[in-house]
Amino acid sequence: MVALQVHFLLIPSLVSIMGAAQYMMQDAALLSYMDQRFLSLEKRLQKCSQDVLEYVDEFREFSKAVLSRLAGLSSDKAELKDEVENLLRRVEHAQRDIDYFGSVTDSNACVEVHEDLLKQQLLEEAEEKKRLKLMFNASCDHMLAGIRSLKVVKKTGGKHGSWMKDPGKKHGKIYLLSGSVNNVILEFANIMAFMENNQTLKARRVPLPLPWEGTGHVIYQGFLFYHRHGSLNEIVKFNIQRRNVADQMLLPGAGRIPAYQLSPQTKIDLALDEQGLWALHAEPETRGNIVLTKINPVAMAVEHSWDTPCSSRDAEAAFMACNTLHVVYNSPSGGSSRIQCVYDVLGALSAHTNPGLHFPKRQGGHSTIHYNPKEKQLFAWGDGSQIIYKLHMEQKV
Repeated sequence: MVALQVHFLLIPSLVSIMGAAQYMMQDAALLSYMDQRFLSLEKRLQKCSQDVLEYVDEFREFSKAVLSRLAGLSSDKAELKDEVENLLRRVEHAQRDIDYFGSVTDSNACVEVHEDLLKQQLLEEAEEKKRLKLMFNASCDHMLAGIRSLKVVKKTGGKHGSWMKDPGKKHGKIYLLSGSVNNVILEFANIMAFMENNQTLKARRVPLPLPWEGTGHVIYQGFLFYHRHGSLNEIVKFNIQRRNVADQMLLPGAGRIPAYQLSPQTKIDLALDEQGLWALHAEPETRGNIVLTKINPVAMAVEHSWDTPCSSRDAEAAFMACNTLHVVYNSPSGGSSRIQCVYDVLGALSAHTNPGLHFPKRQGGHSTIHYNPKEKQLFAWGDGSQIIYKLHMEQKV
């Protein structure tokens, strides 16, 4: 089902870059072959099941007719009594056999088809795992073990907002995006300029032609990626230097419910880690669990998607770090934020809860939490404060 879901997601994400287009055409051809293969197997299974059902129905009709005729015979006659009883025993025995046979979904031929289908599925899953490992380059060998400390850098803006650096650039510029709906980015030369009292006067103002929605934006390699206000699931790629929209894409399934129950202003939360750009959202079809999608930032196309077991209920934010989703939970009234669900897309950690990963020395919620893979720190916005959390990382076992 995952492979078919990828096939569906690729359709609205066609791009103009030739390299990415060729890659997508290869995937489309592979998915078309897989689709035809499954269609053939399904037809064989359907015919097999139909043959079994027809045989069972035919025997049951015949047994009813036999029993009806036997009931009309006079079993009191000595010459017929033994024959009637013997025939009745045979019919009852056959009925038990056919009832059992009808309850079994696979005949011998069906078992062979199921075994072939299972082998094919296992082969495809193994190939998919190899492809994912190659795509992620297997370069992440560490995992989050704890949150060591926090630093409140500044208190500016309202309850909702986000701030960040660009991990894809060498410069130390700081970007501030205040509010859950806005169309102006504030750019600061460095962290010291941002911390000054009159920092807004020194900031470079970058207006957007299309406003953002929520607080789930990221800046990567000179581009701002954000959820367009007023759209269901449109992600915009904005060139900060040239001040124009470079590309757009739709994220299927996203935008209908909040990504996190405690941050309802954010429907799509974008994230960065060592492997690049991700999108996080929740869907009614997953019962509110978070869906994780890897996005190619150049082609603006979906590369892969996962339905995670991490619930959006009582979640306030989440972030990616080294192929791994970390979901932050809190109470509706505000309290101690904690990472309580971790999901590694490559399965090294699998999904598990870890209530021991608490955010230190702070009570209250977060509007956004984003991981900076270059500095190995979290940039968070909490009740109008801009916060940096330092992380403790350990080698994966």
